[in-house]
Amino acid sequence: MRLPDWLIYTLVALAVLGASLSRERAAAPPAPPPPDELEGALLGPITPFDPTVIVDAPDTPFQPSSGTAFSIASDGRWLTARHVVEGCRQPALVVGGGRAIAADVRLAPRADIALLITQGGPPALPVAASIPLREGQRGFHPGYPQGRPGEVTTRLLGRETLKVRGRGARDEPVLAWAEVGRTEGLRGTLGGLSGAPTLDRQGRMVAITLAEAPRRGRVYTTAPDTLVPAIRGEQRPDEPVTGRAVTIDNYGLVADDLRRELRVAQVVCLSA
Repeated sequence: MRLPDWLIYTLVALAVLGASLSRERAAAPPAPPPPDELEGALLGPITPFDPTVIVDAPDTPFQPSSGTAFSIASDGRWLTARHVVEGCRQPALVVGGGRAIAADVRLAPRADIALLITQGGPPALPVAASIPLREGQRGFHPGYPQGRPGEVTTRLLGRETLKVRGRGARDEPVLAWAEVGRTEGLRGTLGGLSGAPTLDRQGRMVAITLAEAPRRGRVYTTAPDTLVPAIRGEQRPDEPVTGRAVTIDNYGLVADDLRRELRVAQVVCLSA
């Protein structure tokens, strides 16, 4: 007796289903998220053809009204820009309530970097100064522009060379970033943001904010070539290596938390 076609098809389908269910299951992990469409090639090494930024330094140290610093070790190690504290007899970190904590200073010899030392401190920011950087990657700069809480977000353009003329004359490699956003209502200069950390999207510090070129919409930071040697041996082995994810939607909130926790603090000069 010949079996009906529908029964044959049903038996074949059941056999295929049974074979598939008996196979080993080894699911692959989810695919990684697509890369940011604005991120490009890895940032290359220093070359003699990097664009140049010229800065004329006065003969006497210029002392700004304030700057920004951030914790890199919970036992009281902070980083800021050298020009924020150079020439200041007694720099201090503002801790709120009209109080400030005095800090000792170590200046990097050939870079716009300074280490501040206090008796204890808040948890450190994760540091990733030696990770590869990509052109177009986003940076976040939380600090105290104009002496008030504020932040900026940027895109990495590439390397430049900072040529300092006058006091402390030197050629220093820096990174140039294009400003693409800032705190709502913040107008004009970013003075006071010098010394702020430059965070990547994983909340890790990759550079120190140094200067701005307002007409060009540029923000300049340290390059790994000067930052890595300046902080070698200053971190504790148990400091965090990851941070809070930062996006264009939450970078203001992340910055507020870092300032509230004093992991990012304002620097002032108590005695010039």
